[in-house]
Amino acid sequence: MEIQTIDKSNSGSILQFAPLQSSIDEGFWHRLCSLKLNHWKTDESAVSISGFFAPCSHHRVSNHLTVLSESLPSETNEDLSSKNSNHSNRNKCAIPGTLYNTNTIEGFRQLDKQKLLKEEAEKIWDDIRNGKVEEDCALLSRFLLISFADLKKWRFYYSVAFPALVLDPPATFVDLNPASEWFSVEEAKSVSAACNEWRSSTVTAGVPFFLVTIASNSHATVRQLSEWESCQRDSEKVLFGIYDPCHLTNHPGWPLRNFLAFLHTKWNLETVPFFCYRENRGFADMGLSLVGEALISPQGWKDQGHVPKAVGWELDREKKLTRSINLATSMDPTRLAESAADLNLKLMRWRALPSLDLGLLSATRCLLLGAGTLGCQVARTLMAWGVRKITLLDSGKVAMSNPLRQSLYTLEDCLNGGQYKAMAAERSLKSIFPAVDAKGIVMAIPMPGHPVSTQEESKVLDDCRQLQELIDSHDVIFLLTDTRESRWLPTLLSTNSNKITVNAALGFESFLVMRHGAGAVSSSEVANALSSGMGNLAIKDEDKGTRLGCYFCNDVVAPIDSTSNRTLDQQCTVTRPGLAPIASALAVELLVGLLHHPLGMYAPAENSGLSASGSSEQPLGIIPHQIRGSLSQFSQMTLVGHASNSCTACSRIIVSEFQKNGMDFILKAINHPTYLEDLTGLTELQKSANSFDVDWDIEDEIDDDDCVEI
Repeated sequence: MEIQTIDKSNSGSILQFAPLQSSIDEGFWHRLCSLKLNHWKTDESAVSISGFFAPCSHHRVSNHLTVLSESLPSETNEDLSSKNSNHSNRNKCAIPGTLYNTNTIEGFRQLDKQKLLKEEAEKIWDDIRNGKVEEDCALLSRFLLISFADLKKWRFYYSVAFPALVLDPPATFVDLNPASEWFSVEEAKSVSAACNEWRSSTVTAGVPFFLVTIASNSHATVRQLSEWESCQRDSEKVLFGIYDPCHLTNHPGWPLRNFLAFLHTKWNLETVPFFCYRENRGFADMGLSLVGEALISPQGWKDQGHVPKAVGWELDREKKLTRSINLATSMDPTRLAESAADLNLKLMRWRALPSLDLGLLSATRCLLLGAGTLGCQVARTLMAWGVRKITLLDSGKVAMSNPLRQSLYTLEDCLNGGQYKAMAAERSLKSIFPAVDAKGIVMAIPMPGHPVSTQEESKVLDDCRQLQELIDSHDVIFLLTDTRESRWLPTLLSTNSNKITVNAALGFESFLVMRHGAGAVSSSEVANALSSGMGNLAIKDEDKGTRLGCYFCNDVVAPIDSTSNRTLDQQCTVTRPGLAPIASALAVELLVGLLHHPLGMYAPAENSGLSASGSSEQPLGIIPHQIRGSLSQFSQMTLVGHASNSCTACSRIIVSEFQKNGMDFILKAINHPTYLEDLTGLTELQKSANSFDVDWDIEDEIDDDDCVEI
């Protein structure tokens, strides 16, 4: 081996290195936010990341260390703190880094930067001494990133360091010239060809430190550092090469510092001919590349336990640089709103509710029947819980009295006769949160007790079919209409389709919130029942236990017309203003708890203070069947009501009759007031109750002797 020497007339000049600069892509901060919210939470442990750099490719611009979204570990990795595996290519050479992300801005400012820098420098020193650098020379270019992410404002504070071992005394150099002036013409061509081949190989393109050997016939070869031993046996000139990100003609780049420390420590070299490889338009440029000779003789490095000092924090006017970036100004407003909306929910998963399934909530399709006082409040609360698919159905228009109580409407919606509530609610939801998938449907719900003429039958049946399609295409049905009879058909259709159904109803100062039990009968059961008779259909499911009741299960009469011949106070929903928000909130909270229960809609009913036997405590608390409250008493209680064999909406005989006769059954229920009562046996029950003749034996005179003192 022959190490090329250079004229030492300029010997003694201190070798100065151009600092490396960082460039952090916006995508990195977006990924960091996602990892922070969904995985790291309050954990401030060090995270292994990767950075990328490449040789200088322009004579006026230095390349920066780039940190990208792919620099962070994958969110699907089981161990998110493990080293991120990024494959290098000719455009980006991967180097390892360490990230410390703090929970508070105070924590960021209080970090001991010098201690952290020293720890990273010790890793480099250890890798040099234990031989790891020969296996992976990128370890010489470790970097350090500390940050704080203000997730509310989308502002990020950070500092970057490139730890470099301090050579004491400093390295000096003997001349420093463009490579084209140092090589002969033949050598320059051969070195260029060898470097281009090295950079084109997928195996070596990402290897930033290497050897360049030049034979006596001017043939150049680029080799791995591990081939140093074999190079010593050959009579070839040897240069120690680096990918140099710097463009300056009188200074080598920052990576050379630790490379010199490695060469002296590992192979005891004191004279190091180095080659700073640079490119132009992706190919080797000997006019831009540099060749020089460094003289190094650090003191005390061979002492046991010695660790060199380190420098490397990015500086601005000789001061450590803390940078900040505000992504809120560059983000799409819709995306920014979506991220902000999910923030509270994701923070809930950090400590209070780790099992919260935001994906489940976001994908749940909710159909709100009624866009009045209850419908507006339910829609807003659903969005706050992360539900993104909301359909509102209503046939009414916004009246002047509505905006004060119905939070989705404004005065403009009342003008010119009023906008349809369903459409106005859709627009309002999208203006509040553009990412919501909201849809308004103007339609009246056919009701029993409201007979229709022959001319109206076709329109009513079309409405029935549309309502059935809507219920089938949604996961959750909310019954929020003004009248009792308007809830009958949705209850029947939801039971038939076995959909989660949540009911909220208001009195003047009382409310009811309840979930309906699971469907009474499946289509296959109906087929079997029709062939064997109805006697084998019961309300008790052997696997699920006694079925929970619906809104109509406690009634002994069928729903009737409650809208005709009503006074003004009966035509309006007259309730205490605070009642609807309470009932609406409870309805949505009940749904969220039900969605997170392992049994879903089959979850057993639980009462406050006494859960069902054998049931385990759920993260969101108990899952009651009914919640009844009174504002006058400021009281609330949970009740359980089982399904009735004679229910006019959800009993097996009703569902079976609907599945058998379809729309003909619905027309009969609408047009004939006693049809449902006759079908379910309520008519006979009423006759039996009226037939009882109760005789009261009342004596005119009562003797004191016949009285018992208590």
